[in-house]
Amino acid sequence: MFNDCSLSNAYRLSNAYSYPPHLKGSEIPEFISRIKAAAYRPFMAGNDLVITADTIVYANGEVLGKPKDREDAVRMLKILSGHTHQVMTGVSITTREFQKSFCSVSDVTFDTLTDEEIDFYIDNYKPYDKAGAYGIQEWIGFIGVSGIHGSYFNVMGLPVQRLYRELKEI
Repeated sequence: MFNDCSLSNAYRLSNAYSYPPHLKGSEIPEFISRIKAAAYRPFMAGNDLVITADTIVYANGEVLGKPKDREDAVRMLKILSGHTHQVMTGVSITTREFQKSFCSVSDVTFDTLTDEEIDFYIDNYKPYDKAGAYGIQEWIGFIGVSGIHGSYFNVMGLPVQRLYRELKEI
């Protein structure tokens, strides 16, 4: 079980990505998923179960969150172009009595993207609500992703196979 008060204080003290700066890698989306669950906890009844999740793109030690604007989206896609990065989704399963959190990690490899491809994607798909400025289920995933090691559904934002296994254990 976690302390709602300490998580809320950490959330208020955090940076623009909504996590304390000392967290790294998979700790980040797990923390954010617990923050999201903490918001529901005061309203939960006896048998309620809440599933919360958060996904980040992690490339070369940098968190690529949701882009602030077009320029930021271009920057992110250029970082991903021609490289492998990690998509990390933290999930929390929460009731009034307990909480279980986990993180699923998938490696995603992009082919080298041209400036024209990046511009087309941003102009037509407006990926400002997506970590790393892309959705694998969109055009950029069809033409740009050359490989995935891990769960495709994790890259979409919810590792449903792992979530199913965790729920069965509960």
